[in-house]
Amino acid sequence: MHGNEVVGREILIFFMQYLCQQYQQKNPRILQLVHSTRIHLLPSMNPDGYEMAHQLGSELSGWATGRYNLQGFDLNHNFADLNTIMWDAEEIPGDPTLIQNHFIPMPAYYKWPNASVGPETRAVIGWMKKIPFVLSANFHGGDMVVCYPFDMARPTWLHRQITPTADNDVFRWLSAVYASSHRAMAQYNRRICHGDNFMQHRNIINGADWHSVPGSMNDFSYLHTNCFEITVELSCDKYPHQSELPTEWENNKESLLIYMEQVHRGIKGVVRDRDDNGISGAIIAVDGINHDIRTAVDGDYWRLLNPGDYKVTAKAEGFLPVTRNCRVRFDGHPTICDFVLMRRSQSDRENDPLSKRRRVPKHRARG
Repeated sequence: MHGNEVVGREILIFFMQYLCQQYQQKNPRILQLVHSTRIHLLPSMNPDGYEMAHQLGSELSGWATGRYNLQGFDLNHNFADLNTIMWDAEEIPGDPTLIQNHFIPMPAYYKWPNASVGPETRAVIGWMKKIPFVLSANFHGGDMVVCYPFDMARPTWLHRQITPTADNDVFRWLSAVYASSHRAMAQYNRRICHGDNFMQHRNIINGADWHSVPGSMNDFSYLHTNCFEITVELSCDKYPHQSELPTEWENNKESLLIYMEQVHRGIKGVVRDRDDNGISGAIIAVDGINHDIRTAVDGDYWRLLNPGDYKVTAKAEGFLPVTRNCRVRFDGHPTICDFVLMRRSQSDRENDPLSKRRRVPKHRARG
């Protein structure tokens, strides 16, 4: 994400080469991963920042040079602040079930032509809208810890405040998978990077409990898309020497693989009507977890969940909802949970709660 934090950029290039080489050598694990998973890799989100840091090199590149893009934006503070929109809605008296907690629309000010939004941020948001991502990680440098949402504390004026999502258990698992598989991070006697001893938290932390970040990509992904995303601080050094890169790759290789394999953890399926047509934009709600996801254009969906028994409801405007019991196993394979919805009668449609506008307050730009 930041141009001067180059380890993530380099290990993804290593990873691309590794996947291709191992696929050609018919490595069973890589064959399974590639055949069952749509993989998208973005080595550098801020190439302009990288060029600025590269001119100074590993000895002189510091905290700031290359962190910002050419327009001066820190891209990890540049996404729309949807947390405040959701929390403002929760303060309005009324039925809490009508508060939108998924695919929160971007505020109007964020779409203005002169809005302070970097071209890289806009491009990534367009990428998110185009592809129904399920799982993601964005890479940083300067410490060794894995952060999970929310990144923005509530109340927002607090510097550090645990602010979990409704999927806190899943995020903690995803973070622990990466951290415990990272060769350097998992060492109990490793050096502390810059003062924070994350080993006492087993090298994972709620982002808002470290430092509050409004407009982070993690929070935006969770509240605007179906994607679950974490931040990985890969190494103490933001810009190590070239000779250190093979070690950094080995430190992260297993973590990358096992983390990607977690995309198959949970349930998946297709929501169809009685004519076998996929229903786009249907809502998948899990009882007891106050965060819904939506089906993709063909009615298919993927919902990350830890092992256990869940009551899952599929609902769409104009259709009667259907609820199923779905069991997530421990074997690393997703549970197929399909739904067939019946269209509502005219009287049913008049009382359809999904046809009512959900309460999302207007968001004003703050000075």
